[in-house]
Amino acid sequence: MKKLLYFTVTVGLVFCAYSCGRTSYGYTGELSRGTKGTNKKLKETPPFGMVYVPQGDYLIGGNDQDILWAMNAVPHGITINEFWMDQTEITNYEYRQFVSYVRDSMARALLGTSDESFFLQPEDEMEELPEKRPLDWRVRINTRKNEEQRTLLREMNYQGAEAMNGREVDTRRLVYEYAWIDLRQAAQSRYDPEQKKYSGTVVNAKGEQEEIKDRGSFILREITYVYPDTLCWIRDFITSYNEPFATSYFSHIAYNDYPVVGISWKQATAFCRWRTNMLQSAPRSKGVLRPEEYRLPNEAEWEYAARGGLKNQLYPWGGPYTTNQEGCFLANFKPQRGRYALDGGVYTMPVGSYEPNDFGLYDMSGNVAEWVADSYDEASYNIHNDLMPTYATNPKAADHSTHKRKVVRGGSWKDISYFLQCGTRTFEYQDSTKSFIGFRCIRSYAGTAQ
Repeated sequence: MKKLLYFTVTVGLVFCAYSCGRTSYGYTGELSRGTKGTNKKLKETPPFGMVYVPQGDYLIGGNDQDILWAMNAVPHGITINEFWMDQTEITNYEYRQFVSYVRDSMARALLGTSDESFFLQPEDEMEELPEKRPLDWRVRINTRKNEEQRTLLREMNYQGAEAMNGREVDTRRLVYEYAWIDLRQAAQSRYDPEQKKYSGTVVNAKGEQEEIKDRGSFILREITYVYPDTLCWIRDFITSYNEPFATSYFSHIAYNDYPVVGISWKQATAFCRWRTNMLQSAPRSKGVLRPEEYRLPNEAEWEYAARGGLKNQLYPWGGPYTTNQEGCFLANFKPQRGRYALDGGVYTMPVGSYEPNDFGLYDMSGNVAEWVADSYDEASYNIHNDLMPTYATNPKAADHSTHKRKVVRGGSWKDISYFLQCGTRTFEYQDSTKSFIGFRCIRSYAGTAQ
C-alpha cells in the first residue's frame, strides 16, 4: 500500500513538473515571460494609408467664443492612448472596393444556387460547414462563355419598368451582413455559474430589448445597405443645380481621389467591419499577431488627432487665422461671404490638397466633415472620464430621435470657419446621408510604442 501511494505521488509530481515545464518552455516548473519567440519586444507594421498618432494629453473643448451658444463643449483635460489613423478621408475609390466586394459576393452566392463550386466544399474549409456557407473566391465567373451565368446575374439588375439599358445593377440589393459583439452590454451583465444563466436584458440589432439567453445575446447581426446616397447632392441643396454630382461623383474615375460622401453613420461603421474582416482573414506569416480592429474614432481621439500636438489652438495648423502669410487659405470651406472658390475649390477637392497637420493628417478641417463613433448629447462632456473618454449608446428602435444622433466633426466645404475649429462639435442622425459628410478609420495600437 505504501509503495502504491509513493508511486501515485511520484507520478503526480512528474506530471505536474511536465505540464508546468511545457508552459514555461524550460521544464523548470517556474513561470516564464512568454513562449519562444514572443518574449521579444514587438513593433507594429504601419497599416497601409495610416499614420501613427502618439499618446498624450490635451484640453478638449472650445478655445474660442461659443458663437452658437451651444454650451456643449466645456473644456477639460483628458489623456489619449496611441493609435493609427487614416492619413486622409476615405475616398470614392476606396469605398468602391467595399461596394464591389458586396456586389461580387452576392453574385457568387446567386451563381451558387445552380453551381456548387462557388461555395467552399467541406474538405476545403472544415468537416461540417456552417449554416451560411462561405464562398470560394478561387472559382472564376465567365459570363462571356456561360449563358447560364449571364442569365442568373441579370437578376441583380433593375427589372421591368425600372430598367433603362438592362445592365444597371440594382443598388438597393447591395447589402452587407456582419456580426459583432457588444462588449459594453456584455459588461453590464452577470453570469450566475450556479443557475447557469445571465441576468438582465440586452438591446438587440433591431433596437428591441430582450432577455439575455446566452452569449449569443451579445452577438449583434447587422444588415446595411452599402451604396452611397448619390441623390443627397440634390436633396441638400434643392435650389442648386447639382445633378452632375448626383450621377457621376461616386462612380466616375475623375473623382477617385475625392472623399466619399452620402454615407450614413451606419454605412461608415459597416465599412470598418468589412475592412477588419478583410484584414483578419488575409494570410499572415508565422508569428505575426492578429491585428486590431478598424473602427470610427471616438470624439476625443478625433479632436486629439486634429490638434496635431498643438496646445489650445483653434485650427489643426495652429493660430487664429484661416490663411497663411501669403494670404492663401489653409482648408476647403466657405470663406468670407460665400465666395466658395476663393480657397481653390467650389465643392469637395481631392484629399490631401492642403498641407497636413503636425501628425501628418490631411483635411482634419474642411473638405468634408467626418462621422465619429460617439453619440451626441449636449451634456456628455460633463460625465466624461479623463482617460480615453467616449459616449457610445445603442438606441432602441422606439427611442426618440434625439437618442439617434451621432457626433460630426471637422467642418466641410459648405461651412464657415467656426465649424473648422478643433473644438467645435455638431451632429447628424445616424441614418442620415449628406453631401458634406465623410469619414476616416482608426486602429488601436497593439501594446505600446515606448
